[in-house]
Amino acid sequence: TTEIHTLSPHDAFPISLGLGLVGNQLRPGRLPLGGDWSAEARLTLDSGQNMVVSLEEAMTLYSDKGAIFLDARSPELYEQGHIRYAKNIPWQSFDEYIDLLWGKIPDNARIVTYCDGEHCSLSEDLAKELVSMGYKNVNVLLNGWTRWMEAGFPVEKGHDGHPDGLKG
Repeated sequence: TTEIHTLSPHDAFPISLGLGLVGNQLRPGRLPLGGDWSAEARLTLDSGQNMVVSLEEAMTLYSDKGAIFLDARSPELYEQGHIRYAKNIPWQSFDEYIDLLWGKIPDNARIVTYCDGEHCSLSEDLAKELVSMGYKNVNVLLNGWTRWMEAGFPVEKGHDGHPDGLKG
């Protein structure tokens, strides 16, 4: 008689893992086994340009009116407080707000997106979408709202305070 041997899940996992790793190493265009998942790495474009802007540079852009600031948070959080003159373009409702951008912000405008929290990716997602729409000078101020407030930089509550709602 022929005996059939089966592998227990405990034995099958290391074998499957080993076969997967070997197969990955042998294939063209193999997947990296590790990676840099930092915000800086996530926000580096194929061209090599890094989209992260420092707090100091963002304040200089703000003071010189050299950039348009876009808050990627929800309208409720925006109304509770935001960078003075920033425009609210909530990433989670982007399609509803796209008309606020399209044709009103020139393609070559310097744009700084921000949200709140070290792990908030709303501003990153918004920035990447803006780049895909053809905007070329887009930056992300990581953990922007918290860092901006802690630095004592200009903030406001409620709706847009600037007459044209776009310039900072």
